[in-house]
Amino acid sequence: MAKTRPGRKDVDSYTIRGTNKIVRAGDCVLMRPSDTSKPPYVARVEMIEQDNRNNVKVRVRWYYRPEESIGGRRQFHGAKELFLSDHYDVQSAHTIEGKCVVHSFKNYTKLENVGAEDYYCRFEYKAASGAFTPDRVAVYCKCEMPYNPDDLMVQCEGCKDWDYVIPAPAE
Repeated sequence: MAKTRPGRKDVDSYTIRGTNKIVRAGDCVLMRPSDTSKPPYVARVEMIEQDNRNNVKVRVRWYYRPEESIGGRRQFHGAKELFLSDHYDVQSAHTIEGKCVVHSFKNYTKLENVGAEDYYCRFEYKAASGAFTPDRVAVYCKCEMPYNPDDLMVQCEGCKDWDYVIPAPAE
C-alpha cells in the first residue's frame, strides 16, 4: 500500500459535489473529460487522500474503451465494454461526476436491465504494449467471434450451433 505524503491524510470516502453519492476506495467512477464532447472516463478508485487545505485527490486505475486501445474497437466489443488497464493516475476528486458499476462479463450477461451506469470488463490491458490478458477468449458461434452481448444470437435447431442474427436492411 502506498504511503501518504507529508501534509496529506488518507480518507475513507468522498461525497460527489452536488449529490449525496459517496465514493470509497474500490468504487468505480465516471470522471469528467476536459473535452466535454467525449464520454466520461471510467476509473476504479484505489485511494482517497486530503491535504491540509482540504483538497481531495483520488488515485485511480483507468479503464480503457476499445477505441482508446491499440488496435481499436472490433466487431465483438460491446458498447459497454471496458478494459482494466495498468495505467494509474492521481486526479482531483472534483472531476468525479458519478458512480458506475463495472461487472464481470458473466454477471453483465445475466443482468435483467442494463442501466446507463452499467459496464463490463473481460480483459486487462497493458497500455504501453497493447497486450491483453487473457490474450484470447472463448468463441460462441460458427463464425468464431467472441460473444458480443449487444448482438442477438440464436441456436440452430439442427446442429445446435450458435450464430449471430444479422438484421435485414431497412427498406
